[in-house]
Amino acid sequence: MIENVDHIIVVVEDLSLAEQHYKKIFGIDPVWRGKHAELGTANVLFNFENTYFELLAANGSGIGADLVNHAISEKGEGLLGLVLGTKNIMQFRGSAIENGYPLSEISTGHGINEQNEKREWLYQFLPNELTRGIFSFVIEHKSPDLPLLASDKSTVNKLEQVVLKTNDVNGFIKIYRDIYGIRLALDSFIETWKKRILFFRLNKTTIEVIEDKNDKDLPNDSLWGLAWGVQDINQTRERLLSMNIEVSDIRPGVKEDTLVATISSHTNNVPTLLIEHTKKA
Repeated sequence: MIENVDHIIVVVEDLSLAEQHYKKIFGIDPVWRGKHAELGTANVLFNFENTYFELLAANGSGIGADLVNHAISEKGEGLLGLVLGTKNIMQFRGSAIENGYPLSEISTGHGINEQNEKREWLYQFLPNELTRGIFSFVIEHKSPDLPLLASDKSTVNKLEQVVLKTNDVNGFIKIYRDIYGIRLALDSFIETWKKRILFFRLNKTTIEVIEDKNDKDLPNDSLWGLAWGVQDINQTRERLLSMNIEVSDIRPGVKEDTLVATISSHTNNVPTLLIEHTKKA
């Protein structure tokens, strides 16, 4: 049903400045600078092996601008949305309705870039019973894939993990495994954290879900952070430090045969980790 984490949305106040930040972090240029005139938003897209990353800002008036402005006024810049990709949105819609989730009609969307090129897609907004606090929708693209730019060992090449928090682990499994059809690869209780943790796997990305028993009565999920894969974390760290980006020392990751480092500046409030797999499968 769900094929991939299609893209991650980060809302920002100054789109040009955020673009410069992430050009430095990723080590690559964006592949798209565009506008959604009917929504009142502008965006910049960076493309990777298994997903793309969207910086989104208000650029006028419309429902999109209202969403961005509200998100920033409530929590500041940072993670806004998790967009799930499918190759058959009608099949997804039919299955969700059969499982008792009322869905709105499928919508059409498009964006135009600086070269007057057009991208088109279909998207299905999801009810609160499925999103549970995360801005999320399902998308089927009708345009060719975004180009993948050349990279080197110091650049970011893929999204390794999206980290979420939930106060209802069993309910989360019901949605992401049973409704979305995403493979649940790990369901474990971490003694040192006194928390349950889930790993869902799709398209070389892990959706990591951490139990967070907050005081909210209703089921509630939230986006927390991102982990990006690199080929040589030492080269990546040196490149970032040369551009005055704050990066921690490199340390062993929680997962065996990994090295990690934390980026603590230029992220527009997105908790950001770098990961290198030292033992290749």
